[in-house]
Amino acid sequence: QVQLVESGGGLVQAGGSLRLSCAASTNIFSISTMGWYRQAPGKQRELVATITNGGTTTYADSVKGRFTVSRDNAKNTVYLQMNSLKPEDTAVYYCCLHYLRPYWGQGTQVTVSS
Repeated sequence: QVQLVESGGGLVQAGGSLRLSCAASTNIFSISTMGWYRQAPGKQRELVATITNGGTTTYADSVKGRFTVSRDNAKNTVYLQMNSLKPEDTAVYYCCLHYLRPYWGQGTQVTVSS
């Protein structure tokens, strides 16, 4: 059974930073691609960033240059460093583990005030 627990969300002013963490309780973490997604009110869930088991990363155009995804396989944890936050980054952020099927965390709220 795969469990993902996100943390690190909160309220921040525009221009500020937050670091999200996602801890996975599974022995397949190190061989899985991990992703961060977000869903704003009234909008569909969208991909923010991914990192493969080999460390290759991809980013949505809207966050390139501001967000950085990383992982620590020894800690079964994936991170999302978010800098230069904008009000439009406000959303619930979800961690996802991709291995044969997607596994989702419960989400963490990020609110950026203007």
